[in-house]
Amino acid sequence: MTTVGFIGSGSIGGTIARLAVAAGHQVVLSNSRGPGSLADTVAELGPRASAATSEEAAAAGDIVVVTVPVTAFPDLPAAPLAGKTVIDTCNYGPERDGHIPELDGTSLTSSELLLRYLPDAMLVKAFNNIYFKHLLSLARPAGATDRSYLPIAGDLAPAKAAATEFIDSIGYGVVDAGLLADSWRQATGTPVWGTPYGPPSNEMGRPTGPGAIRAALATATR
Repeated sequence: MTTVGFIGSGSIGGTIARLAVAAGHQVVLSNSRGPGSLADTVAELGPRASAATSEEAAAAGDIVVVTVPVTAFPDLPAAPLAGKTVIDTCNYGPERDGHIPELDGTSLTSSELLLRYLPDAMLVKAFNNIYFKHLLSLARPAGATDRSYLPIAGDLAPAKAAATEFIDSIGYGVVDAGLLADSWRQATGTPVWGTPYGPPSNEMGRPTGPGAIRAALATATR
């Protein structure tokens, strides 16, 4: 059993938390509004879930999932995340985040920007390319013939291994998409972003194997 901390508990964070609890993990949720705002979510998830401040969730997690707007990166608690595997689910959206010149160009990925604020974290990009309803509905046990796969990117092998083990435990296989500098291949609007799993109008989604994920990554252009 792993304790998973969540900084941000919206659609993606809440869905990962639900899958994690179902897989037997403990989850510690946080958001910008404070622990009290998560009372209903914690009650729904049951005794393996609790709510805390972002600093407390970061300290409690063996793995920590960061799922916040890019504009919130400067407010993240860096110290308790040092040395930990941190899963970055975040997507840059100028319409929400405002324009960030380095991200509008090709000099930086959003994960590399996040690493500037969390320099001692072991960062892995994952879960940013799938609609939250598909993430919930497509989870399958290991060995299932219709198991879906997610791309991950990261610079550190131990962090990738920890993220892969966690993702496997909650129902997904993994395709290694390279380094954080390569994570633009799974960013918003790329071929692997959403499309392989079907349109949002189909809430059950479409199971997607590793070959389709690799092909989508390979056809991305910047």
